[in-house]
Formats: sequence, C-alpha cells, structure tokens
Amino acid sequence: MRAVALLVSGRVQGVGFRACVKRIADSLIITGEVMNLADGRVRIIAATEDMILEKFISMLYGCPRAIVREIRMESVEAAASPEFVIRKGLF
Repeated sequence: MRAVALLVSGRVQGVGFRACVKRIADSLIITGEVMNLADGRVRIIAATEDMILEKFISMLYGCPRAIVREIRMESVEAAASPEFVIRKGLF
C-alpha cells in the first residue's frame, strides 16, 4: 500500500472534478480525500497499490469538463480515512 498527495492544476474547480475523482477512487477501491485549494488547484490524497495508483492517475485526465494540465505527486503518510471523501471548502 502506498499513499501519495497529488496536486492537480488546470481547469479543475467549478467543473465537477472532485465528484469525478471520488467516482474513480470508489470504483478502484482507493481510500483518501480530495479538496479544492485556495490557489485554484485540487489536492488529492490517495492510498492504494502502485498499479492501481497509475490507473487512477491516468483516469483523472478523462474527467468531463475538467482540463488537467499538470499532476505533481509526492509520497505522504497513509490516509487515515477508511473510504474516499470529498472535503468541502478551500484549504
């Protein structure tokens, strides 16, 4: 199991991107969270196996109405949530 933080930039706020991320995460049985950042990016914490993580990241580019320009990844401590949740508000 590996946990990563993904910082996604592009047109990813106000277009249903967080809901799309949650649907993908739920379908792949990934735990973690997704939240909007005040600077216009979206932060995703995802915990899963490496192969599933690669598939998850590639599927993010297919979210309708969103335009993903860049995804930066860094390793983090494992997500504490037993499911994947959408955090409301700007962080």
